[in-house]
Amino acid sequence: MGKNVIIILTTYKPHVAEIAKAMIVFFQKKGIHADVYEYDGVTHADPVEKQYDFAVSLGGDGTVLFTARYCAPKKIPVFPINLGEFGFIAGIEPEYWEEALSGYLAGSAESHERLMLSTAVYRDAECIGTFDALNDVVVSGAGIAKLINLAVSFNGVSFGTYRADGVIVSSPTGSTAYSAASGGPIMDPTVAAFVLTPISAFSLSNRPVVLPASGVMHIDVLHNRQKDVIVSIDGQESFPLCEGDRIEIRMSPHRLTLVGCSPAVFYTALRSKLVWSGSPLQD
Repeated sequence: MGKNVIIILTTYKPHVAEIAKAMIVFFQKKGIHADVYEYDGVTHADPVEKQYDFAVSLGGDGTVLFTARYCAPKKIPVFPINLGEFGFIAGIEPEYWEEALSGYLAGSAESHERLMLSTAVYRDAECIGTFDALNDVVVSGAGIAKLINLAVSFNGVSFGTYRADGVIVSSPTGSTAYSAASGGPIMDPTVAAFVLTPISAFSLSNRPVVLPASGVMHIDVLHNRQKDVIVSIDGQESFPLCEGDRIEIRMSPHRLTLVGCSPAVFYTALRSKLVWSGSPLQD
C-alpha cells in the first residue's frame, strides 16, 4: 500500500473535524502522509493536484460525487465514509472507519468499479465543455416556468421531441437519485447501462428507458419560450445552454474504484431507504 493519501471532507457535517484529526494520527502511525481538502459543497476547484495512492471521502454521497469526478481520471481509489444518512454510495459507517481502513491497508478490503458518464456540449459543431459524472447528467429549464423542448436520439435513432421540465440521463449508481425520484427504475450499480428519465413530461407517453452503456445519446436544445436552459453534472456543476446546442452523452473511459462498497451495502441501503419489510408472516 502507498504512502500518500488525501482526505476530502465536507465542512458542514457534525463530528467531521474530530474524525479527520483521529484519521491523520492513524495514518501517521502507519507512516502514511495525509493531505486534507475541505469541500464546502460549492467549489469546483480540483482537490487532487498530485498523485495519491487513495482518497478518503469523509461526508455524505455528495462528497463522494465531488471526489469521484477528480479521482477517477487519475485512477485513485476512493474510500467513502458516510457521515450523512445511510448512503447509497458512501457505505462505510463512521464508527467502523478505523477497522475498515486497517483492512484496506492490509489488502483485505473489497474494491468495486463504478461506470461513469462522459458529457460533451457542442455549439455550432464546436465542443465548448466536457464533464464526467458518477450519478447523472440533467438537461433542464431553470427558474419558475421550466417547460422546455428537447430532441433526443440514441445511436442515431430519434426518440422524438420531449416537451418536459427536462430529462435525466443517469448511471446505475445515479439510478437511486433524481432519476428514481422522477419515476425511473433502480439498477444494480454493476449493470452496464444508463437510464433516460423525463422530468414532468407534458405527454404521458414519454416513459423512462433503460439503454446499453455502449451507445451514444444526443440531446438537442430546440426553440423554447424558456430561455434559461442548463446541463447539470451530478447536481453540483452546471453549464448554460443555448438554442441549437447539442449534448452528447456516452460511457466515460474512466471508472471509479470504490473501496468497501460491495453490492450488499447497496441492497442494505436500498432496503433501509425504501423501508422494505416483506409480507406479514402467516401462521
